[in-house]
Amino acid sequence: MALNNTYDARLQQETALGAGVQVLLLVLIGTAIGMGPAGWLTGLAFAIATWAVLSRALHRSRLRSFGAANRVTLGRATLVGGVTALVADSFQSSPPVSLFVGLTAVALILDGVDGKVARRTGTSTPLGARFDMEVDAFLILVLSVYVSMQLGPWVLLIGGMRYVFVAAARVWPWLTAALPPSTARKTVAALQGVLLLVAGADLLPYAGNFAVAALALGLLVWSFGRDVLWLYRTSRVEEPVAPRQVRELVAG
Repeated sequence: MALNNTYDARLQQETALGAGVQVLLLVLIGTAIGMGPAGWLTGLAFAIATWAVLSRALHRSRLRSFGAANRVTLGRATLVGGVTALVADSFQSSPPVSLFVGLTAVALILDGVDGKVARRTGTSTPLGARFDMEVDAFLILVLSVYVSMQLGPWVLLIGGMRYVFVAAARVWPWLTAALPPSTARKTVAALQGVLLLVAGADLLPYAGNFAVAALALGLLVWSFGRDVLWLYRTSRVEEPVAPRQVRELVAG
């Protein structure tokens, strides 16, 4: 019991350190651009929520070590917190595009690092995979909010689609079934952040930014649609099996 408490304390120290780094990043951003109350409050809320949720998840998972891969993901979450603060602040004043692009680009690059680190060190865990996925999803949501201010609320469909899928799974449990591995799905997911960053950087004319965001949405609708159709068909195939098996057992 004492040994488990020691491991738990070390894990909590990791999350506390991450929250501290998040606050430090907010201080640096706030000092550099004179961030307003909306940015500060949103950034601090993100830091507290990340610390609380991750601490609870680590306690329940009973991991013995935080792991290098999770440290990379935590660092990426810190950058996402900075991007979130900038987007919230943009409702009052436009943040420096270079800072927004820089933080987002590094966060997207690190997305391909934590998985490789986990595989090389043999430290892949369900918690690490979920942590990585949630950070990705939230970054896409934040980027879609930012781009929607330029192109319209339809862009929010990009960031909200994953959360709609999760909500729908509570109503239709067949959506929670495991999907087969898919390179296409991974590619589409990776492209979302890149395409939204291109549109948000405003390097192209309005029509170009619109086309880039529309491409991101189209790819996402295709990917989700394909997966939902596969899950539905699989559930319909499996449903009639149970009654037939019951009849065979009764007859036997």
